[in-house]
Amino acid sequence: MSEENKNIPENQNNEPQYSLNDDRRIKVLSPGALVRRRFLRNRIAVVGLVILIMMFLFSFVGGWVSPYKEDQLFYRTDMQSKQFAAVTENKEYQFIAADSRFSSALQAQMFLAMTKNQEEFTYRDITYQVEKTGDDMYTCSLDNEQIGFASKQIISSSIQGASIPFATMYELVKAYENQEDSFKADGHTYTIDEDGGVFEDGKDYAYISKYVVRPLMADVFLSRAFKEELVDSIMNGDEDFIFKEADGQEYEYVIQFDPRINSWSINQQKETRVFDTYSPPSKDHWLGTDKNGMDMLTRLMYGGRVSLTIGFIVEIISTVLGVILGGISGYFGKWVDMLIMRIVDIFYCVPSTPLIIILGAAMDAMHVDPKIRMIYLMLILGFLGWPGIAHMVRGQILSLREQEFMIAAEATGLSVKRKILQHLIPNVIPQLIVSITMGLGGTILTEATLSFLGLGVKFPFASWGNIINDVNNTFVLTNYWFVWIPAGTLLLLTVLAFNLVGDGLRDAFDPRMKR
Repeated sequence: MSEENKNIPENQNNEPQYSLNDDRRIKVLSPGALVRRRFLRNRIAVVGLVILIMMFLFSFVGGWVSPYKEDQLFYRTDMQSKQFAAVTENKEYQFIAADSRFSSALQAQMFLAMTKNQEEFTYRDITYQVEKTGDDMYTCSLDNEQIGFASKQIISSSIQGASIPFATMYELVKAYENQEDSFKADGHTYTIDEDGGVFEDGKDYAYISKYVVRPLMADVFLSRAFKEELVDSIMNGDEDFIFKEADGQEYEYVIQFDPRINSWSINQQKETRVFDTYSPPSKDHWLGTDKNGMDMLTRLMYGGRVSLTIGFIVEIISTVLGVILGGISGYFGKWVDMLIMRIVDIFYCVPSTPLIIILGAAMDAMHVDPKIRMIYLMLILGFLGWPGIAHMVRGQILSLREQEFMIAAEATGLSVKRKILQHLIPNVIPQLIVSITMGLGGTILTEATLSFLGLGVKFPFASWGNIINDVNNTFVLTNYWFVWIPAGTLLLLTVLAFNLVGDGLRDAFDPRMKR
C-alpha cells in the first residue's frame, strides 16, 4: 500500500473508504456548468456557434479592417457610343421671313403660287409678287419690298450663338444659287468657296448646304469643319470617320442610315468615366462590384452588421414587452390575465405581413430618411413580435407560481415585485434564451424579405436583403452570380446557425437530457 493510502480506513473487503471531508469526494457541477457541458457535447450546436462567431467577426470587425467605405463608389473608363448628331438631306423648301408679315398662312399661299409658276397671288385682298431668283429659290415681295424667300439651302452660322440678318441670308442664298463666288450685304463683302463656306473679310462666317446637321444636345455647337467632313463622309458612303477637334483631341464617329426616316444617325465613340458596375471579382474587389459601382465584400460586411443589429434589437423589444405583459398576466391572473390574453389574441389576428407592406409603401410615399426608416422598421417588427413571448412567459409563470419555492416566498412576505423579478423571471430565462435564439433567425429572414421587396432597409445603407434585391432581372441572375450568391449564402448560414444554437440550448436546458 502506498504512503498516500495508508491513512484511509478499509472495510472487510479491503476497499478504501472516503469521508465527506476527503478531497477526493465527488465534484458536483453547478447548473450553469452542467448546461455548458451538455451544450458543448452537442457537436452540431457547437458548429452553429462557431458559424455565428465568424458572422459577427465578419460583420462587425470586417467593416473596420476593410480599406473601403460602405458607400464608396468606384469608376472605370469605357469606350462608349453615344448619339451625337443627326443628318438629313433637305429636299423641301425652307421659308425665311423678314418680319412677322410673312406668316405661315402666307407661306402656304406662296408655295401654291410656286407650284403653279404664278408671278403673283392674292391673300386677304392683298397682292404679293413671287419671283424665281435661282434654281431652287423664290422671293416674295409686297410693293417691291422683300418680306421673305423660299430655298432648299440650309444656312448655319459658324459663330456659336450668332444670328445672320435676313438681308445677308437673302444675298447669300441668291449668290449661291447663281453660282457666284462673292456678294455684298449690309455694307460688307462676303466670299463663298466651292464647299459652301462663307467668309467675311477672310474670317469664317457661315456655311450653306442642303444637308441639315443638328446636334442632339442643345449646348453642343458643331463647327463648319465638322459638318463638311461629316457630309463628305456621308456622300462617300463611309460608315465612320475620325475628326480632330480644335484642342487636338480626336474622336471616332459611326454613321448609321435609317431608311424609315431618311436620316443619318451619328454616334460618337468616346472614352467616358462611368461607374464600375458589375465588375467581376479581382484583386482590388474580391467579390466584384454591384450595380452602383460599390465593393461587394464591403457591402456584405456592413449589410451583415445591419441585419444582425436589426434582428437583436427587434428581439430585445419583443422580449421586454413579452416578459412584462406575460409576467403580469401569469402572476395576477383573473381579469388581468383575461385582458392581456385578449390583447394577445387581437395581435395574433393582425395580418402582419400586409400591414408591414402598407407601412413600407407609406414611408416610400413620404420619402422617409433611410436612417429613420430603419428605426421605424425595428419598432414595427418588435411591436408585432411580443405576443408569442408573452404567451410563453404566461404559461411558465402559471406553472411556477404553484411550486414549493413560491409558497415559501409567500410565507416570508416578499413583495410582488421581488417575487416576480427574483423568483419567477429567472426560472423563465432558459426558455426565453431558447425562444430568442430561435426567433433571431426568423427576424433576420423577415427583414431580408422586406428589404428584397424594397420595403425595408434603403440605399445607401446595406443589408443582406437589399443586396439580393439587385437581382431584379434574369440577366443579372444568370451573369452576375457574385452579386447575390454570397449574400444569400451568408443569410442561409446565419439563420441556420441560430436555429442550430437554439436547438442545442433547448436540449442543454432540458434536465431530462442524458447527454
